[in-house]
Amino acid sequence: MRILMLTQVLPYPLASGPQIKTHYTLRYLAQHHRITLVSFVRSEREAQSAKALRPYCEAIHTVLLPRSRLRDGGAFLRAMMTGEPFVIARDHQPALYRLLDQLGRTDAFDAVHADQLNMAPYALRVRARRVLDAHNAVWRIAERLARAMPAGPLRFFAAQEAQRLKRYEGVICRAFDHVLAVSESDREALEEAAGGRLPALIVPIALDPEDFPPVPREHGAKGVLHIGGLHWPPNVEGIRWFLREVWGRVRVAEPEARLFLVGARPPADLRAWAARDPSVVVPGFVADPTPYWRQSAVVIVPLHAGSGIRVKILEAWSRGMPVVSTSIGCEGLMARHGENIWIADDPEGFARAVVTMLRCPREARRIGEAGRETIRAFYDYRTAYRPLDIIYPP
Repeated sequence: MRILMLTQVLPYPLASGPQIKTHYTLRYLAQHHRITLVSFVRSEREAQSAKALRPYCEAIHTVLLPRSRLRDGGAFLRAMMTGEPFVIARDHQPALYRLLDQLGRTDAFDAVHADQLNMAPYALRVRARRVLDAHNAVWRIAERLARAMPAGPLRFFAAQEAQRLKRYEGVICRAFDHVLAVSESDREALEEAAGGRLPALIVPIALDPEDFPPVPREHGAKGVLHIGGLHWPPNVEGIRWFLREVWGRVRVAEPEARLFLVGARPPADLRAWAARDPSVVVPGFVADPTPYWRQSAVVIVPLHAGSGIRVKILEAWSRGMPVVSTSIGCEGLMARHGENIWIADDPEGFARAVVTMLRCPREARRIGEAGRETIRAFYDYRTAYRPLDIIYPP
């Protein structure tokens, strides 16, 4: 089949959850189909990374989508005037519509694969079978984020955004021939938005374990690692909760512990915390985070808002690293408390789990090895993505 794949982020390098998820979807489909990739990029330098995807694509087109406070302000006004969700208005780019019109005049596609909700309006421009690859039930993220926020204007805006997203996501899902959800809970949330059953297929996020091998840890490692974009509100709110409610308890029990917050665009308050607390390290985006993996004894996922599947847990499992997560953080995964992960939702329990991983290398190794076995059994993309063959027969 000839498939037109539309992606909100270029699926290379493998530096974020969305990139990892989309990259292996592309690789799986490319085994039997001809792929034309159309992707947003944030800079010309980023566009150069597309060269690495040529082995999987018949053609690649990139469209610049710059981000700035001025553009965000314009998107906010657009959302207020039209009732469109802010996250959709923010990614409105007429140049992409023009490109799709041009491709439609010169190429015929059997299917258009919209990767993430943001790309759905563009897919509707294409005359082909439509597939929406929903990384998350986006409205649920906004709803949970609003609940976790203190009262004030930001909470009000998040609650309004959740309502707009729920309406929008429901309309979009009904307009597609197929919807891919990453978990049963996400499928249920999408059907709730759509007001009824959908032609939805569950395809979990997966990866290639060979691309994420175990990292030998330093003897006596006392690092606590969070890895993930720090511009994403659920990540930031989770880390703020961890710093306020948990980190002090960990430090009392393990004074030598250090917290590594690795991820792009950390907000000013996290940088300020690191400036006054030498036990907290905020390096921002790191091209090769291997040194932080080596210095760490445990990965934390302190999320209280979110949807979908946390790729950071899949990566940690693949690397044989023990994980401590909230219930929401590991939602949708084959996560079993005390077997391949430790789960805690209250500050005392979360701190106790982190301290256990720091103090008991044998227990940390057991949990980490069980996580790696979970990857082999359930999240190797070669087998996990076989349900795609129902929509895209080889």
